[in-house]
Amino acid sequence: IIVKEGADVRYTTIQNWSHNVYNLVTKRAVVQKGGRMSWIDANLGSKVTMKYPSVYLTGEGAHGEVLSVAFAGDDQHQDAGAKMIHAAPNTTSIITSKGISKGSGIQSYRGLVKIYAGSHGAKSTVRCDALMLDDTARSSTYPYMEIDEDDVTIGHEASVSKVGEEQLFYLMSRGLSEADATAMVVNGFIEPIVKTLPMDYAIEMNRLIQLQMQGAIG
Repeated sequence: IIVKEGADVRYTTIQNWSHNVYNLVTKRAVVQKGGRMSWIDANLGSKVTMKYPSVYLTGEGAHGEVLSVAFAGDDQHQDAGAKMIHAAPNTTSIITSKGISKGSGIQSYRGLVKIYAGSHGAKSTVRCDALMLDDTARSSTYPYMEIDEDDVTIGHEASVSKVGEEQLFYLMSRGLSEADATAMVVNGFIEPIVKTLPMDYAIEMNRLIQLQMQGAIG
């Protein structure tokens, strides 16, 4: 995708593959002066997913954003992330990743922020959060930052959490089943991304998350 000067592009993908699919995807955008590019990505199903949407910020004041949700159920490996390449002054980028793993599922975040010399005033924020639904689930984070300019602002945050017994006990004491209580925790975890989606996409994504938690996808 080529985003011309001052243009604004938003590309939303919600993928639900069969469990025997290897989902290996290349997604790239080049953003010119003052342009904006947003990748919004939900990865469910498939045996293996490897997907790292990239944004090349080549014009001054260009902006890139990636919002990503990945759910790894039993025997699934979701390896998702993003690449932000700052090659012009005063460019900005945001990466927000939400990963969920369950059973024998493995969820990984793998991201790159590259800022070239001369890209003064560049700003980048990376936040990757992982939620494990049980003791056997696995989650990993592999952030990589390569900064060749002094006058930049970079922020990185990462968190890993597990659905706790106290959380479930509290919700179940209010009349919810364990499955419904877990679903409520998951919905709260992904809500910052779901709320950015158009209504029909948000409804479909919530439905697929529920099916994934029940092991029914694929």
